[in-house]
Amino acid sequence: MKKIVVFGSFVVDLMGRGPHLPVPGETVKSGFFKMGPGGKGFNQGVAAHKAGGDVTMVTKLGKDTFANVALDTMRDLGMDTSRIITTEDYPTGVALIEVDETTGQNAIMVIPSSCDHIEDAEVDALKDLIEGADILLTQLETNMSAIRRVIEMASGMGKTIILNTAPVQPVADDLLAKVSIVTPNEVEAGILSGIKVTDAESARQAAEWFLSKGVKSVVITMGGMGAFVADGDRREMTPAFSVKAVDTTGAGDAYSGGFVTALAEGKDIFEACRFAAATAALSVTKMGTTPAMPTRAEIDGFLKDHE
Repeated sequence: MKKIVVFGSFVVDLMGRGPHLPVPGETVKSGFFKMGPGGKGFNQGVAAHKAGGDVTMVTKLGKDTFANVALDTMRDLGMDTSRIITTEDYPTGVALIEVDETTGQNAIMVIPSSCDHIEDAEVDALKDLIEGADILLTQLETNMSAIRRVIEMASGMGKTIILNTAPVQPVADDLLAKVSIVTPNEVEAGILSGIKVTDAESARQAAEWFLSKGVKSVVITMGGMGAFVADGDRREMTPAFSVKAVDTTGAGDAYSGGFVTALAEGKDIFEACRFAAATAALSVTKMGTTPAMPTRAEIDGFLKDHE
């Protein structure tokens, strides 16, 4: 089992469910509220850990009550908290999540706060951790200066680097060239490449754009259509699993966590996508983000049932 470092965000999810998502200027009365751990980085780290990965999570928290949501969750799950960075200068991040209880669709506003202010010296202090790991998984929800620094560090050590391009923002060509596998969804792939992704052919064109920038492999997730994978000379769609969605909030993060775990176990990219698809499918059958991430036993059972 290869060692995984997940470098990314933590926010406390403040989630309400209502009959529909409000339009601008509208107030919708909700009968359900839940607070819990979240953030793309943290969700992906927990998903990988619960899926069976050997994961060290790196994020930055404020010294406040919300920080305990992260630390208590990690301790309860048996995750390593030794590389969590803390600061008194910024609060712990939060996410305001609205969920349509009829469709499971969501709208999210993220305020990363402390994990948007990871300093160069704090990244440099991770050198021994990155040296001892095999795979770095990161996203775009922390400050870009820290993302660049940790990718450059891992690249210089020859590590496998997975970049999940969410929440989407421009990524410099020289940074993309250091990435082993990029994993945008269809919207992010379209924004970054300039090619609107609606089907396998447009996904192929967007994937070729990423490959032209020096990325080694591309996985474009496309919801119920599955994921388009470009690796070496092979280009193909990998299927999604059909389940009844309760809450789609953490599906992309579940996919990333399952994907990196499968790669760490030696699966090829296509097998890893199948494992990731199962992880994501199971996650949307439960409410919440981090709490909805499935266990390894659940994933294995699901895959066995869908052979």
